[in-house]
Amino acid sequence: MSCIFCQIGAGTIPSKVLFKDDKVIAFRDINPQAPVHIVIIPRKHFTNLNDIKGDDFGLIAYIISIATELARSEGIAESGYRIAVNSGKEGGQVVGHLHFHLLGGRQLTGELG
Repeated sequence: MSCIFCQIGAGTIPSKVLFKDDKVIAFRDINPQAPVHIVIIPRKHFTNLNDIKGDDFGLIAYIISIATELARSEGIAESGYRIAVNSGKEGGQVVGHLHFHLLGGRQLTGELG
């Protein structure tokens, strides 16, 4: 298991976990781009959005629902937040495991950070 996010999901790499269940895990980003910067990953390994097929699309909706709940619990739901996903190298994806960023806590610009 060489994927860092798979290792975080398995608990072999420590992280500041905010939510976890059998489908997803959410943790604080180690290089935050905003006061609130949470990474949400599916436990099942998908390299990027291109790997999502059939029944897996329901998992994406579930991840969005977790992100909105985290936005509420972090106190940024009313002021506003961003949910972002980068897919592929030219899309800005750095880690080869599908993941979503929840960012907020300040005025966000047109860029990810």
